[in-house]
Amino acid sequence: MAKLWEGMISGEKSLAIEKFNASINFDKRLYREDIEASIAHATMLKKINILTDDEFTKIVEAMKSIKEDIEKGEFIFDESLEDIHTHIELALKERIGSIAGKIHTARSRNDQVNVDVRLYLRKRIVEIEESITKFLSVLINVSENTIDIIMPGYTHLQPAQPMRMAHLFMAYFFMLERDRERLSDCNKRVNMLTLGSGAFSGLGYNIDRELTRSLLGFDKISENALDSVSDRDFIIEFLSCVSIIFTHLSKISEDMIIFNSNEYGFVNIDDLYTTGSSIMPNKKNPDIFELIRGKTGRVYGNLISMLTIMKSLPSAYNKDLQEDKEALFDSIDTVLASLEMISECISTMHFNKETMLLACENGYINAVEIADYLVSKGLAFRESHNIVAKIVGNLSKEKMLFTDLSIDEWKQYSSKFDDDIFNILDINLSVEKKVSEGGTSYKMIIEQIEKAKKYL
Repeated sequence: MAKLWEGMISGEKSLAIEKFNASINFDKRLYREDIEASIAHATMLKKINILTDDEFTKIVEAMKSIKEDIEKGEFIFDESLEDIHTHIELALKERIGSIAGKIHTARSRNDQVNVDVRLYLRKRIVEIEESITKFLSVLINVSENTIDIIMPGYTHLQPAQPMRMAHLFMAYFFMLERDRERLSDCNKRVNMLTLGSGAFSGLGYNIDRELTRSLLGFDKISENALDSVSDRDFIIEFLSCVSIIFTHLSKISEDMIIFNSNEYGFVNIDDLYTTGSSIMPNKKNPDIFELIRGKTGRVYGNLISMLTIMKSLPSAYNKDLQEDKEALFDSIDTVLASLEMISECISTMHFNKETMLLACENGYINAVEIADYLVSKGLAFRESHNIVAKIVGNLSKEKMLFTDLSIDEWKQYSSKFDDDIFNILDINLSVEKKVSEGGTSYKMIIEQIEKAKKYL
């Protein structure tokens, strides 16, 4: 089978070499973008009189027929043809003859593949943003439904302070909202026309890159041909954005795995998103959350893989850059699937309000409020902190709670304690005291939810 580059290179390649050299098994998903860019390129070639009107019409009609055949599953992919560009150009030649050879005028596979990937990634970023937006809507709904649930908040996995459960889900919202903003900003670097750079030094034709830019909907045109064909910054940046998304998805998954455990029992994951054990009939495993947590490592690996590929390449195109696509495609597929699954898991989850409220009684979770109480009575915070620490230390030894102390026992620790200390021990009141912006009081959570709705 003919190659686009044959003429200089002679001799038959072994099947093993052709298979090792080929990228068609993964870059065939770029067929739409390759045809889209080729039609735009042909339109530009017609304008500068490289193609006649008749040649242009034949090329465009044949390109559309190739696209239809691929989508019908009637197109045959062959590893000996290396990549999607070769497949489409040779298929074009089979349909319209030697005219097809004109389509490669004023372009190289170096700038061709770069623009194809940019077109593809631009679309996928929009899909990922839409998936994040769907998840953000779920988080708002769940926050509204859990605003009256009081739960322990944790630091170092130790009970720390009480909070509304909605406070947790709104925290997730703002994490993912930043992720969406990052992707949107990343798309500014993706959305740049690199076609028209040639191999790396530009072209000896008076091409109209502005026309091509307009036809393909890019925001701007790349400034330097050498940089354009070797640039994969936009892929690295995208993989970094996806890695940060998975940092957040993994955190959410870990929280839900812990809170779903028998030891906590705060949430129940819907049976649809769990599996049993092959040997232990009592098990209900949170597989979806565990898989998302596990896939995080693979997504991180894709970023490291891409950084490693790029770290020592000389300028211009090198065959190493063929290895950019599998990491890119895998991260795209993984983040889209994971966002869909986590949205469904969270939206169908059941919450055990009584269990969470009962858990707030353990761990001396309103100790900070007691320290603040002493501050309101005129003590310095450090002094009040030491007093409450002593109380907690003694109570924990005796396996007692704050509520077990009488007013006389409170006064043994400080004369500042009075009967109103018992109001401070109310968990609901402790939560309502968090009135600073971003806090967990009812009013502040409502404000966060309203802000979130405006973001959407």
